Amino acid sequence: MGWRCTGLRWPGDAPELGWENGRARRGSVLVYGSELGFRALGERTCVGARGNACPLGASVPGRSTGARCAECARLDRQHSVAADTVADDPRTYRVYLAWFGPGMVKVGITAEERGAARLREQGAVVFSWLGRGPLMAARRTEEVLRAALGVPDRIPYARKRAVRGVLPDARERGGEVAELYGRAAALEGRGWPESLERLPYEAVDHAEIFGLAAPGTAAGAVREPGAAVGAVRGLVAGGGVAGRLVAAAGPDLHLATGGGDGAGGVVVVLDTRLMTGWELVRAAGAPPGSGADGGGRGGSGGWGPAVTVPVEDLGPGTVQDGLF
Repeated sequence: MGWRCTGLRWPGDAPELGWENGRARRGSVLVYGSELGFRALGERTCVGARGNACPLGASVPGRSTGARCAECARLDRQHSVAADTVADDPRTYRVYLAWFGPGMVKVGITAEERGAARLREQGAVVFSWLGRGPLMAARRTEEVLRAALGVPDRIPYARKRAVRGVLPDARERGGEVAELYGRAAALEGRGWPESLERLPYEAVDHAEIFGLAAPGTAAGAVREPGAAVGAVRGLVAGGGVAGRLVAAAGPDLHLATGGGDGAGGVVVVLDTRLMTGWELVRAAGAPPGSGADGGGRGGSGGWGPAVTVPVEDLGPGTVQDGLF
């Protein structure tokens, strides 16, 4: 058995790919501007639940972001705070307001001990804490904001990806969060749980650590890595992905496959949740555009031979379906 990817994580201010091989675990810190390439081998199998291997070793579809069979998915959600199946968690929780792009603000909760890791994992470009307290008080506050202010608790990843390469400057990025914080704070005493302590407004901007702003410019202009024109739909046995890493947010890697830094080339988004459950090997150090080990026709739709897996078109004037 070879190394299998466990997905993208954000333990700090740098993205890191997790790997496992039996009981062995390791992480690979990713650096913007570096080349990334891999090829999938064999068959994609279930990643199990709650740290335990799938007893059936079941196969899972290549387009599944969960990478779990039905039974393991059920077991995983039985102990999920996000699925609202845990009510007696004694930890302190925080309520946050997160901004992902113009018109895309959501409310959510996370365990206080995790800090802002949850926000980075979701790809929140800007966020502010709203309050802290017991789990059920945090849940109640989340419900109050949804009902009273019409704030969602989920935003589809497809919508986040669509605007990530063309974000406004920091003042506009933080403006919607500040406005929502003011409206939320005004609800104190009107359904706001007494056990939830309100925290002061303080915007945290992730544009720089996501690679969306050049170092030292997170407070101002955005460095545009280029709007993504394609998104990997799933891996296939023998298929490969190679490119230069220009940005990362949440579970997504933005790879320039058309040359340069991505500003004028072709940027393809890879959701690393699609990598889990596969055995992956290095693509022979192939630079962007030169092709991964898996081969492939390339040259169609502008992707080149560096991407030999199914890709969904996200940009005007580009048509891509099936294998290349």
